[in-house]
Amino acid sequence: MLEIRDLPSQPRGSVILAKLESANPGGSIKDRPVQHMLRRAIAEGHLQNGRRLLDSSSGNAGIAYAQFGAFLGVPVTLVIPGNASEERLDRIRAHGAELILSDPFEGYDHAIREARRLALESPDRFWYSNQYSNESNWRAHYESTAVEILGQSHQAPEAFVAGVGTGGTITGVGRRLRETSPDVLLAGVTPEDFPGIEGLKPLTQPKDFVPEILDQSLLDTQLVVSSEEALAMCRRLARRGLYVGPSSGANLVASLRLARQQGLAIVATVLPDGGDRYGSTGMWR
Repeated sequence: MLEIRDLPSQPRGSVILAKLESANPGGSIKDRPVQHMLRRAIAEGHLQNGRRLLDSSSGNAGIAYAQFGAFLGVPVTLVIPGNASEERLDRIRAHGAELILSDPFEGYDHAIREARRLALESPDRFWYSNQYSNESNWRAHYESTAVEILGQSHQAPEAFVAGVGTGGTITGVGRRLRETSPDVLLAGVTPEDFPGIEGLKPLTQPKDFVPEILDQSLLDTQLVVSSEEALAMCRRLARRGLYVGPSSGANLVASLRLARQQGLAIVATVLPDGGDRYGSTGMWR
């Protein structure tokens, strides 16, 4: 847990408490839900007789699936948008997972639809993990991420801010925090539709797919962050020695915005991954 202070536009005396999820074995927050989903699938017998685990991902969950699948001897097939960073695709390939690249111009929702199509066409070959509707996703954050945030904070945060990808983080952490602090503010972060922010899902248009596990009744507000704002924050943090990816930048932009708007002293958030897997995107040039 990092205490972030004195960023430009940060209210005097306010603190952002941020979980550094790049410290996980797979380098991202997705290690938490993926190991929960995979362990449950194995325990329930879904992956017997060489049946492959199938899911769609923007990249980080794909790395976690590939890594844990390799460790546990589970074959993995992943549908990922073709514009995912080369570093993430290389990591997935290194662990031996099968990659299916979907049309990048169709966005994340097209990758989801493609995974669903494969699951329906070949139910004997694939077990569809479906992180967007898998209850083990949000439960991982309820049982681990939220417990760590509460245990590592010097006092309970007044708000929690998290980007919405599958909705697992904001739902799981939000439910746990509400049990201990009923008045805690919960804010979801979404990107502008184009060019978007890797790992975050657009939810502003009627056509946008809404993850089934996202409990929107928990959210007090939804904050839209542009890719320019997110990348500028990442570069600012790098100059202070903190190397994080675009969704981390978006979470911090939103946290500062909420702190200013609401006059908050302590806001908690997560830094989902590190900046080392985005070099090929040009964000550091």
